[in-house]
Formats: sequence, structure tokens, C-alpha cells
Amino acid sequence: MKAIATTILFGFIATMSPAVADDKAPKKDIVDTAIAAGSFKTLAAALGAAGLADTMKGDGPFTVFAPTDEAFAKLPKGTVETLLKPENKGKLQAILKYHVVAGEVDLPGALKARNAKTLQGEQVSIGFEHGQVRVNGANLLSADLRVSNGVIHVIDSVLLPPEPRNDIASVAKKAGSFNTLLAAADAAGLTSVLSSEAPVTVLAPTDAAFKALPKGTVESLLKAENKGKLAEILTLHVIKGSVSAGSALNAGKTRSVSKGALKFGINNGKFQVNGATIVTADIKCDNGIIHVIDAVLLPPAETASNGSPGKMIELAIDKGVPAFNHGDPAKCARVYMTCIEELANNQQLDALTRKMLVGIASRAKDTHCPTTRSWILREGLDRAYAAVKH
Repeated sequence: MKAIATTILFGFIATMSPAVADDKAPKKDIVDTAIAAGSFKTLAAALGAAGLADTMKGDGPFTVFAPTDEAFAKLPKGTVETLLKPENKGKLQAILKYHVVAGEVDLPGALKARNAKTLQGEQVSIGFEHGQVRVNGANLLSADLRVSNGVIHVIDSVLLPPEPRNDIASVAKKAGSFNTLLAAADAAGLTSVLSSEAPVTVLAPTDAAFKALPKGTVESLLKAENKGKLAEILTLHVIKGSVSAGSALNAGKTRSVSKGALKFGINNGKFQVNGATIVTADIKCDNGIIHVIDAVLLPPAETASNGSPGKMIELAIDKGVPAFNHGDPAKCARVYMTCIEELANNQQLDALTRKMLVGIASRAKDTHCPTTRSWILREGLDRAYAAVKH
């Protein structure tokens, strides 16, 4: 085997020698270099069958961990022939992209980084093992072979990408309709909750659900200074353990990981939680369950400890949130407006707070959109509640 590897190495370097000897001579690209070397016929054929040959002949630059023909021959009998069939094009593309890194990564740089993200999306590791440079489980036979659009590192085994993950974060990403939720989880530092082994149940609002929030709300919540508020909202959507739709309906209520109250039931023939409709239930993942909902759940105010104004605000929010989530922002706005008008005349509140509430009510009355009006009034209630607490 050592003799074979040496022969391959010298044979490959021999094909490169004219370019090395004459810097002005045009260099071949990755595909043409592989074909000219004579020991990468399977790789070249695979790139053609996968529809990636033109890509690898492009400007790049690319870094390719190139398996030799002998490397492909080490795969179980019939594997290569099966992968080259048109119906397996997607799988073949994934395998080949797992051998390619965007940009030029030479061996010293690869060893320093210890890993590199491939075009397939997963990373490969590079390091020493028993004095031998290894890429994942493959031995490096030759490194830093420069071509016109990148660099080639020759390896003695085909790299196989890991099996696709089926955790909540991966399933949500694959679905393509939870981009805002995933971005919000990342901004709130909660991505690990969706991908950890600890089982959880996620009430997942769709992108459309987030879009239904007042203009600018999502952008505001994603700001670093609102990380706490965003986390409070998102954790209301997470339940510890795997809770099926049937179990949730039978229980009627439960608590989120943030201790927020979640009420499940059938309303007007629809399965709902806190007024939001569960449009798809029981999507099973490796680390829990996803229930898709059509509205973003909003947490009620914290329990008040400062007398009746705080209780009034709590009751208003407890009534308004389900109405808003159930698709009736006008009703929510009416509940909030009634509370704010009463608070504006409540002498238990200081004059500045009452004046603020009058201004909020005036702004809301000038707004024709019931959704925007609800959010303006909610802002007033939250500010009044903060004044009550302090």
C-alpha cells in the first residue's frame, strides 16, 4: 500500500511539474488536473454524474480533499456504481461537496484551524494521529497541490458525511418556514435548547405568524438590548419533555420552561393554545416534538405586588393576549383601551404616568390598524406596570 501511495504521489506531482518549472505556463483547473493525473478517474466521473464538473472548473477558489481511484475502490462492492445512477444524484452531490471547502486552505492553515466547513455544510477535521496527517479518518497522501482555481490535497479514503440531524433545530431549518423563529432563538441564545439531547416540546410560530406582528416588532426584538424580552417570549413556547397533542389536550394546561401558563383546548372546532391555533401537531424529532402554531404567544405581565393598578393591568393583558392570538386584535385593543382610560384617572398612579397613558390613548385612537393599536396600548400598559412595580 505504501508503494502504491508513493507511486500515486509521484505520478501526480509529475503531471504538475511543467507548471512548476514554467510559472508562465497556464495551470489546469481542478477537474482537468484530476483527469490528467490518471489516478482520479472515479472522482472525475463522479463530478460529471453529480453535475458538479462545471462548478469545479469555475473560478473558485476551492480546496479539494481528493480521493484516489483506490480510495473509491475501498468502498463496499457496488457502492460507486449505485451512486453514479441518476436517481442517486442528490446523495452523490452531498458526498462530493463534503470533500470541498470554499477558498484556498493550505495544509499549515488547515492544521492550525483543525477543521474546515465543507460545501455540504458539515465540517471535516484535520490533524495528526500517530505521526500521520488525517482528514477525518482518511490519511493525507499529498498536500498543497496548486491548480488554477484552488488547491488539492490527496487522501486515501472517501469521506462520508454524517447522517442528517433530526433534532428540533434541524427539522425546523429543513422545513423552511421557521426562519424567523430560528433567528430569534439564535439572538436570544436559545439555539442549544432546540438542538440539545434534553427532550422539549416546541410550540413553533411560522414565519407568517411573526410577520403578522406589528411592523418593526421582530427587528426590535432581535436587537441586543432586547435579548431578555425576546427570551421571555420564546421560552413561553417551550415545554420541558415530549408532550404530544393528545396529552396536552387531556391535561388542558401546563407550564412552559419559563413557568408561563399554557392553556390547551378546542375552540370553535380548532385545537388551540393560549388562543393560537395548532395547525400541525406531533412532528416528532430526535429530541422532542414540534407543534406548529399560527400566532406568536405573548407572555402576560408578571404578578403584581403593588395594589389594584397592577391587578387591572394583569387582567387586561390576560384578556387581551388570547384575543390578539385568536386573530381579533380589535377586541384586544378595546380591552387595553378600557384599562388605560381607567388608569389615566386612577390617583394611585403618579401624574407623569397618568399623562403618559393619556398620550398613549391619543396615539392609539389616531391609528386605524387594530393590530398596531393593540401594540401601542400594550406598550402603555407595560410602562404603567413598570411604574407600579417601582
